[in-house]
Amino acid sequence: MPDLPTLDAAEQRVLGTLLEKEITVPATYPLSLNGLRSGCNQTSSREPVTAYDEAELSAVCLRLQERRLIRLVREHGGRTVKYAQRLSETMGIDGPERSLLTVLLLRGAQSGGELKTRTERLHPFADRGEVESCLAAMAVADPPLVRELPRLPGQHDPRWIHLLGPVDLPVGAEPAVDVLVDGPDARDAKVLAAYAEVAGDYSVHDDAFGDWLLGRLVGLAEGGPMADVGCGVGRETSQLKSLGAKIIGFDLSPAMVERARAEHPGVRFEVADLRHLPKPDGGWAVIVAHDALVHLAATELPDAVASLAARLRPGGWLSLSLPTGRGVRHVDDWFGHSVDLVFVNHEPDAVRAAVRSAGLELTEWYLRGGADTEQRLHVLARQPGGLS
Repeated sequence: MPDLPTLDAAEQRVLGTLLEKEITVPATYPLSLNGLRSGCNQTSSREPVTAYDEAELSAVCLRLQERRLIRLVREHGGRTVKYAQRLSETMGIDGPERSLLTVLLLRGAQSGGELKTRTERLHPFADRGEVESCLAAMAVADPPLVRELPRLPGQHDPRWIHLLGPVDLPVGAEPAVDVLVDGPDARDAKVLAAYAEVAGDYSVHDDAFGDWLLGRLVGLAEGGPMADVGCGVGRETSQLKSLGAKIIGFDLSPAMVERARAEHPGVRFEVADLRHLPKPDGGWAVIVAHDALVHLAATELPDAVASLAARLRPGGWLSLSLPTGRGVRHVDDWFGHSVDLVFVNHEPDAVRAAVRSAGLELTEWYLRGGADTEQRLHVLARQPGGLS
């Protein structure tokens, strides 16, 4: 199965509606823009109820068409445009899997019993057990299509969500941790203490995709200055240097910078906060920020990305890479050391929105990972201006 598309809430609603109407009202499918609006905003079988207008849906459809997830169909001599979904053929799903995904796209987290009832017009499951068996198979597909949520107190059955983009979770489905409960300075102090503790044992894994990406970034720099922020022990910085980059590694942790300097004596490393990164004359050609945002709260993400964008030269590039998902993860044992550290999983939509709000052109992004590995988002964005 190909990599899963990541859909925002409006894209989920549009594709879910098209998937549903293709089965339930084939005589009027494909849908006109007015029909699509009515289907998206209907007050039954939709959670939440929405009020998209045609201009909004037209923009959503254009995005989905560019990603080859819908197709335009012209009727009556080319005057009327209608919309048809391509998600099922792109993902290679049909029958029971398609019906479950349709209802999950339209109604969010649901139990197996609810899904049995709500898929009746799409696919006739024999009983709830058949529904749950299908969900279990979808959860271990490569890549997984759905995920089972932990059962909440007082809840008889667990609920399921799709993995095609962010979903509003039931209250209490995942514990909330306030990264900034004691303020950003206290959080930064915990980050510094944790990295000082593990600096001697900290390690990173080789990654063929990451190695390919670094080579590409050196080409995009075209000999201009590059910054590797959140460089850690300097593995990627050193690799970029070996590929011919004019590179400086920056990290908030003095302990990590000290180790990076010791292990890579021919490479320059400096202590700096990515939110206050030094800017060379003319700006950076490329800023590499791989795993540099993982300790920032969601509310801090837009300002951090904007700060990096402001330090790029016209036509310069920003490369972001980070684990993605919902919520946070508290770690108290890391590389065999006792720490008090929180990692934040930023949702793909939030990362892309922060990039766009910073005035950058989002040129491409990749969402990688599967059943046995964490999902990682890679974003490549460009500062407008300069030579194309």
